Amino acid sequence: MLLGDRNCLLLCCSYCVTMSTRIYDCFMTEPSQPAQLIDRFGRTVDYLRISITDRCDFRCVYCMAEDMVFLPRAQVLSLEEIYTLAQVFVELGVKKIRITGGEPLVRKGVLALLQNIGQLAGLDELVLTTNGSQLENMAAGLKEAGVKRINISLDTLDADKFKVITRTGDLHQVIRGIHAAKSVGFKRIKINAVILKNRNHLEVTDLVQFAIDNGIDISFIEEMPLGVVSQHDRSEAYYASDLIKADLYPHFTLIQSLEKTGGPSNYFHVAGTQTRIGFISPHSENFCSSCNRVRLTVEGRLLLCLGNEHSVDLKQQLRANPGNMALLRQAIVDAMLIKPEKHEFNIHEQPVILRYMNMTGG
Repeated sequence: MLLGDRNCLLLCCSYCVTMSTRIYDCFMTEPSQPAQLIDRFGRTVDYLRISITDRCDFRCVYCMAEDMVFLPRAQVLSLEEIYTLAQVFVELGVKKIRITGGEPLVRKGVLALLQNIGQLAGLDELVLTTNGSQLENMAAGLKEAGVKRINISLDTLDADKFKVITRTGDLHQVIRGIHAAKSVGFKRIKINAVILKNRNHLEVTDLVQFAIDNGIDISFIEEMPLGVVSQHDRSEAYYASDLIKADLYPHFTLIQSLEKTGGPSNYFHVAGTQTRIGFISPHSENFCSSCNRVRLTVEGRLLLCLGNEHSVDLKQQLRANPGNMALLRQAIVDAMLIKPEKHEFNIHEQPVILRYMNMTGG
């Protein structure tokens, strides 16, 4: 392109919010470069988390209300709509897709959906987050469908405490699910543990030992203030990642790792083992500057930040313009202009974000 070309001059202001969508799309998809999603802060978005259901067979105290009201079917994206959106995102440079919920494995037709998404040309990795309740029966099907890695929520190894935290869950069922995932050959299985002071913070050493004994990884997560909860005071229950590390240091040698899996975890290797410990620290160690993620909610909202309400209604775009992939593609590209710089979480105040985690996607 010549320097005198008018389009070239217009490209100089490509990050300006007022630029035309035509020029922005040109910037994103130069013929010599693969399509990419780049926000106004220069961050490349190549990781999409898709919530395929708000329903779950657990009622975890930090995730949803005990008497949760779920969405009517008409408000939820169909499996065909989810696949279409996944396809467009991969065409725009997304390399990793994580399927979440609610509990994704309670959605009818989930294995066929996963198989279809896993075959998309250009997608490097299809992964799944689950509560583990369905893994005992579905692990083999997930492996056959092309899922590469599985994260399993597990906050305690005490069966009674597990029942209290999940309200409905069976710890032994989840443990059997972990063993089933191992037996069919999943590599780098990881458990995710949300740590709450005076609920399960005394178990972090036992959870790490469980991970070591089973040859899997673990990530500890600071609770995120989404939705109003009644079971605990979040400011009192907050347990920072540095406190967890201090609890672990007398028992394990942790070696800082530069490894990343595309998500927000900072990893440490446990010396003498194959286990990695990750820390997801939205409060104590903000990771927004390197954010490469967006979320597609079960309602079809493209959520640009977990801790903000900046979003675009892709379901409306899909249903109002069936088959018009150009408009859908442009809506996704334009959405990068409203991706905020950082989240606004404050563990010491009532949440600004009233949607629950199960509606957002875990």
